Amino acid sequence: MFESIKRWMAGDRPEGPDWSAVSAWASQHGHRFKRAKEEQGFAIEGAFGDRPWRLEWGPPQRAYIDTEELRIRMELKLPSDLQMMVLTRPLLELLERETFEHYTESTQTHIDIATPEEMRWLAMFPKVTLVLPKAVRGRFGAVGSNPQTTAAWVDGTFAQQLEQAATGLLAGEPPFVLMTLRGRVYLRLELDPPDPLAIAQAVDLFHVGLADADESRGFEASGVIKTRSG
Repeated sequence: MFESIKRWMAGDRPEGPDWSAVSAWASQHGHRFKRAKEEQGFAIEGAFGDRPWRLEWGPPQRAYIDTEELRIRMELKLPSDLQMMVLTRPLLELLERETFEHYTESTQTHIDIATPEEMRWLAMFPKVTLVLPKAVRGRFGAVGSNPQTTAAWVDGTFAQQLEQAATGLLAGEPPFVLMTLRGRVYLRLELDPPDPLAIAQAVDLFHVGLADADESRGFEASGVIKTRSG
């Protein structure tokens, strides 16, 4: 105890959880790392070209995430009505059950705007048939305000990135959502502990997903559906 008091008086106080590996990864890639208040997680700020993005890790903001949550968001200035969502199959099925129970076992007759978009969209929008590699065809689902545009989004490079993530970041099929909303792209993922490799994979998946979402605005306007290259 005496040694602890001496260290405290000398200013050698605990600095909270050890996220040095994450901080080092962020610094190595030119990102800014910052601890959250009261050590309730951290934030990383980066950019793809001249477009900034923000990553946060800490207590979950969604009830379907049991442990800690990784969130990434970026303003892409997409059309406000471009509403698309891809998620892991177990989460889709869970949210479908909860949505059904919520609106059939209560007196509500309309969708409450306080309900998270993930649940509302499952009730509002049609499911989309995805053209995914055979190995992961049954592991993801999608819905969207425009099924053709959503199918075009989750195709090509993004589909390949999902296939790669299915053997790494998403191997255990954790709760995962990537969606476009109000012109932005959002990613949510259950992730604990915050391993730098997992964070790097999440950023890569987010990057590919938003790049294809940005490309999909052309399909929204033209009605043309992207074809797979092979």
